[in-house]
Amino acid sequence: MYLALLVIFLHCSELYAQERVFTFNMVEIKVQPSVKVKNGAPMSIICHADISKKNDFQLSHNFTIFKDGKLVFMITSDKGEARYGIPVARSSDTGLYECAVEAGGKTKSSKSLHVWVTGLTKPILTAEKKEVLEGEVVKLRCELPEEASPLYFVFRKIKMNSKPNEKHVSESHRNFSTVEFSVEEEDNILHFDCLVRRLVNLELETSEPSNRTLVTVKEPFIKPTLKAKPSSNITEGDRIQLECSTVVARMHDIEIILQKNRTILNSVRDEKLLKYSAVATLEESGEYLCKVEQGRASKTTKLNVVVAELFPKPVLTASAIKLDENKELTLSCSISGFRKANFSILRKNSNGDIWFKNSRNLTMRVHVNDTGSYICKAEVKGIVKESKPVRINVYAPVSKPTLSVVSGLPEVVLGKPLQLICRSVMGTPPITFKFYKGNEIKKTVVNDTYAVFLDENIRRNDKGGYKCDARNDHSSGMKTSNILNITVIVPIRNASLGSNPYGEVEDGSDTAFLCSVKEGSWPIHFKIFKKTDHEVLLFEKSENADRILWRKEAMSRQDTGTYYCIASNRANVDVKSHPITISVVLAAWQKGVIAAFVLIPIAGAIALTLWWFLFKKKTAQRPSMEMSGSALATNLTSEKLTRQNNDGDYYSRSGYIEDGENHMKSTDENKGPDLESAEVEYTEVEVSTLDPHRENTRAS
Repeated sequence: MYLALLVIFLHCSELYAQERVFTFNMVEIKVQPSVKVKNGAPMSIICHADISKKNDFQLSHNFTIFKDGKLVFMITSDKGEARYGIPVARSSDTGLYECAVEAGGKTKSSKSLHVWVTGLTKPILTAEKKEVLEGEVVKLRCELPEEASPLYFVFRKIKMNSKPNEKHVSESHRNFSTVEFSVEEEDNILHFDCLVRRLVNLELETSEPSNRTLVTVKEPFIKPTLKAKPSSNITEGDRIQLECSTVVARMHDIEIILQKNRTILNSVRDEKLLKYSAVATLEESGEYLCKVEQGRASKTTKLNVVVAELFPKPVLTASAIKLDENKELTLSCSISGFRKANFSILRKNSNGDIWFKNSRNLTMRVHVNDTGSYICKAEVKGIVKESKPVRINVYAPVSKPTLSVVSGLPEVVLGKPLQLICRSVMGTPPITFKFYKGNEIKKTVVNDTYAVFLDENIRRNDKGGYKCDARNDHSSGMKTSNILNITVIVPIRNASLGSNPYGEVEDGSDTAFLCSVKEGSWPIHFKIFKKTDHEVLLFEKSENADRILWRKEAMSRQDTGTYYCIASNRANVDVKSHPITISVVLAAWQKGVIAAFVLIPIAGAIALTLWWFLFKKKTAQRPSMEMSGSALATNLTSEKLTRQNNDGDYYSRSGYIEDGENHMKSTDENKGPDLESAEVEYTEVEVSTLDPHRENTRAS
């Protein structure tokens, strides 16, 4: 029974599920009244789901609305639409909206929609104090309670008939900001306001100005008064007195300062009056400034003082400004239109001026160390004035200059520059030096005691003719050096090595080596080398010539090898020749000895070999002849008789062979030492002894 009920329940559930079939056609998001809403106006975000159903059945929807990816609204409804209402839209509501709908286990999202709330609310400005003193600060706060950061605040300090003073503050995490404005001198009644800016859609929106706040300013002290006594127009030598005063509400921490050209002349603290006194000079003319300070408050007053000249600056004159030593110099000091003064003449010095005389005039015989700048001073009523300096130069005559080569030796390598130095041991600088090459002026140099000249155009045939002269402002005039002649060294070029004979040289003969150069200044240093595992110097010599001959006697096989030579001169450049190869071979007589002692024995050996071959052939034919019968026996008897008669010839033949052997041996003994290594082939010759059987036959 229970099993039947379960089957019926499952079947009904399956039928029910088949009846609740649906699908999302679209989910969209909309905004009312439009995607661009004015700040403060109402707006609504609407999420709509378009769904198709197989049958008419009730479906529950879960609506979710997001702004910039963050959840802002969620609701469950059996309707196909949900509304998110914002009664008062603010700029913070600007953003990217989208919605999602979930129903029956299915979810679908809408596309994104950008909503822009234009404009900003009016900011609120408050001031910490409504009344302040000069030097204090005004603290302000600007706020947008209903807006969200980031915001950009602009605070403005507004004064009558002047441009507002602005301060800008950026706030990334809050909707308010604070600043401080200093209250300066002459700030009486101040107005402040603020406004706010915000960047939306790459456009900068600005709010309307906030409420304007009024702040009144009180003076802690009045502007100071600056006076000059007896007046602001005085004469040099008179005493000038300046007074600066003010009226202050409270004496605590008040300071009065007197300045001229940024230089503080005097100051007092916690007093209302400052005094300054000095003897007036022309330097006292100018603008004076009195400043009163208390806390941050500061006020200034200026006064221009004119000091009339009591007498002009003195003028120093000289009988001459350039003199020879031991000449007489007269200096005179004067003041135009004024004679009653105390005069003194001095020479300027870095360690303090050197006094010469308290007088209007000075006459002296000068020396070189009297060169310098001279001044005169005049004093009237305690006022001292100084003339412009006059430069006096005293000259000693130059000595005869010497001209020399900087490197020391009066020579130069062709292609290298020549550096000359002209020096004058005595003479007051500056000295003017002139260099000559021949009669042509090459260079003029103004220096102290020497000058250097570089001649980069050295030619092969240049021999010298250099000179220099020196002069200064001494009346003796110019002095000229001796003429300097220069040796031009031509570097070695194209060294070559030759030999006679060339290539092959007979053993024991002499060989002449010739090392020569195409050009180069004498003397030339020649070196001849043989190249082995290391360089072997065979010969060296210096010659006033472009070649050198060296004879090598009794060449031997050990002299076979590669030879080269190196040539150099004072140009200090070694020039190497191409190598040559020398082969030492046997002399003609040595070749003849080898032929006599080697080839002749070989020919004799060949002849003996041929004789031996013929003899063997005859011996091989005799046995066949003995087996031919009685006729052969008869012939054999005749042969024996014949051989007995010819025994002398046999021994005679045997003695020839020995002579031959002795001759070959003699040849070997006479071999020279150079031929000991030669190999000679010998042929052994066998000489047959008499057969004993046949000897017995002959005896019988």
